[in-house]
Amino acid sequence: MNVANRIDHTMLKADATAETIRRYCAEAREQHFASVCVNSCHVPLVAAKLAGSDVKTCCVVGFPLGAMITSAKAFEASESVKAGAAEVDMVINIGALKDGNDALVKQDIQAVVEAAKPAIVKVIIETCLLTDEEKVRACQLSVEAGAAFVKTSTGFSTGGATVEDVALMRKTVGQNAQVKASGGIRTHEDAVALIEAGADRIGAGNGMVLLP
Repeated sequence: MNVANRIDHTMLKADATAETIRRYCAEAREQHFASVCVNSCHVPLVAAKLAGSDVKTCCVVGFPLGAMITSAKAFEASESVKAGAAEVDMVINIGALKDGNDALVKQDIQAVVEAAKPAIVKVIIETCLLTDEEKVRACQLSVEAGAAFVKTSTGFSTGGATVEDVALMRKTVGQNAQVKASGGIRTHEDAVALIEAGADRIGAGNGMVLLP
């Protein structure tokens, strides 16, 4: 199984330096990872370093809490795409989902999907904070809003990806969206198990350790 081409090589630490970001880009080019995923301030650097390669520039929006006003999320997405992002990973409004305010959750996602075009959007639902019923609703709303992926976790909350959550998300979205597993994935075996459960993409703070 080729794990490398499914990996989003991810550096989202607050103290990430330009030197670190450049190293991630070099590693991603060498290993043919799917993308390098960074905070939006690093998008111009990543886009420049990945130019001419098969590795995509990915960034996070409304990260890590998702508790931003919708227009701010959409603006961050739009500006990131203008700066070179091809993929945008956004965090849902988790509190609104738990309140049962599905209309707000869907509108929040839809605004980012529209603002990010032609880039694709991955929706982080933060599974560790949700019941199974809420996970299903979050996935359904993401599909209805036009997202390309649903994603398990930010990696900044109380837990990360599990085989059970990935399987539930895959069952829920079917072929209408792809699934990204992220958070706490630290070995090649972890990655393979999640892919076998239905993950199309793997987000990892160090993609190099997932290689066989």
